[in-house]
Amino acid sequence: MNTLPLSVTFDNRPLPRRVGLVTLATDHTTEVDFSVLPAHGVGVYATRIPFANPVTPETLAAMARDVTSAAALILPDEDLDAVVYSCTSASVVIGDEAVREAIRLGKPRAEPITPISAGFAALRALKAERITLLTPYTPRTTQPMADCFRGAGFALQGVSCLNLTDDREMARISHATIIEAARAAIAPDSQALFIACTAVRAATVVDRIEQTVGVPVVSANSATLWAAARACGVTGPIAPGQLMRTA
Repeated sequence: MNTLPLSVTFDNRPLPRRVGLVTLATDHTTEVDFSVLPAHGVGVYATRIPFANPVTPETLAAMARDVTSAAALILPDEDLDAVVYSCTSASVVIGDEAVREAIRLGKPRAEPITPISAGFAALRALKAERITLLTPYTPRTTQPMADCFRGAGFALQGVSCLNLTDDREMARISHATIIEAARAAIAPDSQALFIACTAVRAATVVDRIEQTVGVPVVSANSATLWAAARACGVTGPIAPGQLMRTA
């Protein structure tokens, strides 16, 4: 074996800013949606958290004990600009502030982001107070989310769900179905539509949904992507939709 007598030099980070993703073991969608960030100088580094279907308040709550350790596993002993916990319904069931505190315990210097905290910030940035909520969940899993929106001061004009229980199937909902569900769900006088669930592949067709419903559309992943990008100093439209043109 030959040990080369070279003076090794090192660059700085391969990408100047870094985002961590805590995704469900069953997640097919979040990493794909966040793949736009490296082109803007932001590295995306993911870990998985145990989850077993069906999607119910009980299975969602069971993830609470693993959030901190999952966040800490992403580039241990190195700083991240933000950490995204990628589950809308669990952020509600566990409690949004509890999830963000769990992220802080694992990555103290990273901005903690959830689909709920990012979604609320996105809707407020769009100056939307009257909202239609659309989820892929059952009514039982949707109800706590509707209560969460009302508790945050939003007026829910309409709440609709698709009554699915497996997030792997939620990730397979066709774009055509998502657009048609949005058309059917949108309530009169709504100022925006929020599409819950990080499994749902709505972020890449937000502009098409907006053309259909006539109001701004925020999906779980478009909200967290927007929040993570802004946390890293990235501005401007990095994905479709009115939100991405909002500072």
